Amino acid sequence: MSHENYRTVIQTLHECMTACNHCYNSCLKEENVVMMVECIRLDLECADICGYLEQALERGTPFVPELAQVCAAICENFGNECKKHDHDHCQKCADACLKCADECKKLVV
Repeated sequence: MSHENYRTVIQTLHECMTACNHCYNSCLKEENVVMMVECIRLDLECADICGYLEQALERGTPFVPELAQVCAAICENFGNECKKHDHDHCQKCADACLKCADECKKLVV
């Protein structure tokens, strides 16, 4: 399937990756960084898998369902973790991650 067929999910993956990277950088600047350790760790995990899946879809990977399932699980897990923090960047990141998880789930057959 052409990467054009994945335009919406590719855009959503990119937005999630960007939100995770922003959240990561913002968490490092928070007063209590120790409290943000799990959030920071998951920011990196989520940004990496979203970036990888975005590239894989653009290349026409034959592993769409498998990669999408992993990405959905990571995004959902991280979205729920990020929701626990009151910071604006965490809330925006949670929204982006949960939206991405929903889009990825559509690719799992």
